[in-house]
Amino acid sequence: MGKGGDAAATKPVTTKLQKFSWQEVKKHITPEDAWIVYKNKVYDVSNWSDHPGGAVIYTHAGDDMTDIFAAMHAPGSHNMMKRFLIGEVMPETTHKDQRQLDFEKGYRDLRSKMVMMGLFKSRPAFYVYKCISNQCLWLAAMVMMAVSESTVVHIGAALLMGLFFQQCGWLAHDFLHHQVFQKRKYGDLAGIYWGNLMQGYSVQWWKNKHNGHHAVPNLHNSSAESQDGDPDIDTMPLLAWSLNHAKQGQDSRLTRFFIKNQAYFYFPILLLARLSWLNESFKVSFGLGAATENAALEMKTKGLQYPILEKAGITMHYLWVFAFVSGFGRFSFLYSFALFMIQTCACGWFLAIVFGLGHNGMATYDAVTRPDFWKLQVTTTRNITGGHGIPQAFVDWFCGGLQYQVEHHLFPGLPRHSLPQTHKLVESFCKEWDVTYHEADLVDGTMEVLKHLDQIAGEFVADFVLDGPTM
Repeated sequence: MGKGGDAAATKPVTTKLQKFSWQEVKKHITPEDAWIVYKNKVYDVSNWSDHPGGAVIYTHAGDDMTDIFAAMHAPGSHNMMKRFLIGEVMPETTHKDQRQLDFEKGYRDLRSKMVMMGLFKSRPAFYVYKCISNQCLWLAAMVMMAVSESTVVHIGAALLMGLFFQQCGWLAHDFLHHQVFQKRKYGDLAGIYWGNLMQGYSVQWWKNKHNGHHAVPNLHNSSAESQDGDPDIDTMPLLAWSLNHAKQGQDSRLTRFFIKNQAYFYFPILLLARLSWLNESFKVSFGLGAATENAALEMKTKGLQYPILEKAGITMHYLWVFAFVSGFGRFSFLYSFALFMIQTCACGWFLAIVFGLGHNGMATYDAVTRPDFWKLQVTTTRNITGGHGIPQAFVDWFCGGLQYQVEHHLFPGLPRHSLPQTHKLVESFCKEWDVTYHEADLVDGTMEVLKHLDQIAGEFVADFVLDGPTM
């Protein structure tokens, strides 16, 4: 059992490092016994509740975190890890051939090249424009609801507010990935404004869920005790993204019904997705629970980073939303509720249709068989292009940078305005190394997702018929 965070304060610096095999490292995969590897050095971070990024660190317990660490941390962050150093990996136990080693060196060199090109430097004018233009959507919707007595205008205002919420999501996403400010606290505060106050989503809830997703996209937990799975594909009992996923619900008649028909339920679930996100955000902000074991552990050991601002932001969000959907006190309860549901469903649709295409229907892996960082991020991710009459310019605006989902996952701290240039570099690198790189437009991508859901449902039904009674 590792001591990690419990012993770090008193542990002396080791001069002669102990040698460990990869097989030994991979035994330490739980939060209570977590070893991670960075540049072939082994660190015991067991029970490190003070990790600034929260419990996401346990997604790489028993694995190499070298590249995801570089992707998610500011330069110099590694200095905090020195006190947890316990040894180093024996190179001969990694089982990597020379091509794989050259490949890993290649994408690390590409990152260094991008730094030298200045691609990680944000342009303040771009984000000032995005913030002002987005706030104008809010103001337009508020004015429409305040001055008009037309039901059509009220519905239009609610739809516009749903679009505003979606665009808030992209802005909060940029700020909380620290694409804009060098000082991370400024990014957090901007995230609270666009997230908690404007969108109704908890920053802490989002960070835990989203950072975990970035670390291990489309991965299934390696065991019940580990926390190395992607929370974004934890959509059971409603949707299963792999046969392994679906089998978790084979003992429930209701779950079997949902999985069998999941291709038909996909769009209705998207419409209602925002209700779930609002619920989870409220619970996290006010200490009422958490949706995942990883989030629960983070809240228990670390708590909210900004407890007062989180609660105040969520509270004020609901106050101004109530004023909006009630027509500033003019409308009946049922009319107000209908407008609330219109804006909520519109937002759920606008958000999920974008990030749903990002990963749904792409490769899934068990955590123990995950590929290297680059291949994991690329093969589990789909870019979105213009097509079927939808202009690329609209896709670029509507998707808020996530049309370049592959590039964003490889370099999450990269400012949105640098993604088009990075896209060319990444596409070229993937071709050079024969790595699958997938793009689809909004229509084709959606059809791919539906076909994948239907395929999993068919496999699940066939498997269940073979192993048990008919459905």
